[in-house]
Amino acid sequence: MNSYEFVPSPEVAAALKAGKPVVALESTIISHGLPRPSNLDVAREVEQIVRDHGATPATIAILDGKVCIGLTDDQLVAIANRDDIAKASSRDLAIIAATGKSAATTVAATAHLAVLAGIHVFATGGLGGVHRGANESFDESADLTALSDLDITVVCAGVKSILDVGATLERLETLAIGLVGYKTTHFPGFYLTDSGYTLEHQVNTADEIAAIIHARNSLKTDIHALIVANPVLKEMDRVRHDAILKSGLEGAAKNGIVGKAVTPFLLEHFHTASEGESLKVNIEIIKSNSALAADIAVAVAK
Repeated sequence: MNSYEFVPSPEVAAALKAGKPVVALESTIISHGLPRPSNLDVAREVEQIVRDHGATPATIAILDGKVCIGLTDDQLVAIANRDDIAKASSRDLAIIAATGKSAATTVAATAHLAVLAGIHVFATGGLGGVHRGANESFDESADLTALSDLDITVVCAGVKSILDVGATLERLETLAIGLVGYKTTHFPGFYLTDSGYTLEHQVNTADEIAAIIHARNSLKTDIHALIVANPVLKEMDRVRHDAILKSGLEGAAKNGIVGKAVTPFLLEHFHTASEGESLKVNIEIIKSNSALAADIAVAVAK
């Protein structure tokens, strides 16, 4: 077996062979996004939510050079607890695999590997986007360019409010990435149900989304991704959110934190200043998005 061979878990292999619905899940949230030991508990719970909604979960990662499409429980434990797990975007995949290393996959990398494996529905927390000050730093998530070239439907809670939401929406339009709001015309801002920007299209059921996916195939617009923006059920208190964001931006400026270092600084600031509330919202987001993604995958397979 060479380093570049896809290794599906037994559960995923059986589902793909039988043509049953499968939902891709990213692994970065397990290794880098959530604290131990709750990260493993959440990973297991999210996978079970997908199963309970009639689909098979495929958490994607690279372990010791092997591209894993779906993880066994032992592999989930490894991703959650090993200290040698890198964070890989799509540009890093070949490097990690060829050198026999291990990495959790970001949105861009997970989507890329999912499509290669024949999986076209993906649940994540928040989409990466254009960062504040990108007109000077050119700091833009690889998620956007990756999704501009992939036939995949991504269920997310919009983009984090710490990003430049307006610029991100402009880039999504330029890159011809489809965008619909699930039961809303407000583009969510991850911690918030409404980022202040309006969406053109609203869908209310998984069947409606499945119909769009089939139409995309017929009209040959499926060379770009479809984003399903699913707002969190219970947002953070807006006054508190805005105060934390303001103090975080001021803290970054005061400490000379710029460019790519700003986002992780702000995320950690949110976690600390909100006394864990932002982490709880994050967990609820991935659970809700996984359930909806599974419903979409089932509807597409009908």
